[in-house]
Amino acid sequence: MFDLNQKLYEVSIMALPFLLAVTWREALRGYVAHKMGDWSVEQSGRLSANPLVHADPIWTGVVPVVAFVVLQLPILFGMAKPIQINPGNFKDINKGLLYVAISGPASLLAMIIFWAYVWRFSGSFGFTPQDWVTQTAQAGVMLSSFFFIIGLIPLPGLDGGKVLEHYLPYEAAQKFRALEPYGFFILLGIFFLLPMVIVYPAFFMMNFVASLVGV
Repeated sequence: MFDLNQKLYEVSIMALPFLLAVTWREALRGYVAHKMGDWSVEQSGRLSANPLVHADPIWTGVVPVVAFVVLQLPILFGMAKPIQINPGNFKDINKGLLYVAISGPASLLAMIIFWAYVWRFSGSFGFTPQDWVTQTAQAGVMLSSFFFIIGLIPLPGLDGGKVLEHYLPYEAAQKFRALEPYGFFILLGIFFLLPMVIVYPAFFMMNFVASLVGV
């Protein structure tokens, strides 16, 4: 039976981890691009760790809640505003593109570890497993693990796709990049048709990191 109050509570414990996961991924991508020589990131005002700078009202706000509550997806599913990067400004274009692509999964791995430690030490501050803080930390490990695995999928627009594109011949890379506007919908189709492709690796990652930090 559908329980709206329960759904909204679940949204509340996932909201902060979701916001940080999708916005700080873009923030780190921008920082790496800036370090590789792309001054346009700073000019756009996106060289910031402030989540609100990278959040999009629709894709970071409305879409994740609707997808979770109405479409019954297992997590908040959306994205931040993509940072516009100009590879032509990179000191070394090949290294720059590769490092920017790798920075996405790196940021999410850091988020998994961060939330795992919050989860581990929440009891030391008097929080029980039923408290909002502990459940938010658990949701943080879960969400960050999901996004980490999703980011590795070699689809256009995702970090895994960017790495694949880096190694493709020029013409093949151009054709692959042309599919980028459809990447989100392809990923949504995977969630509905082949969810275990994402779910199993994500829960493995979640349990692996949790065990490493002693949860």
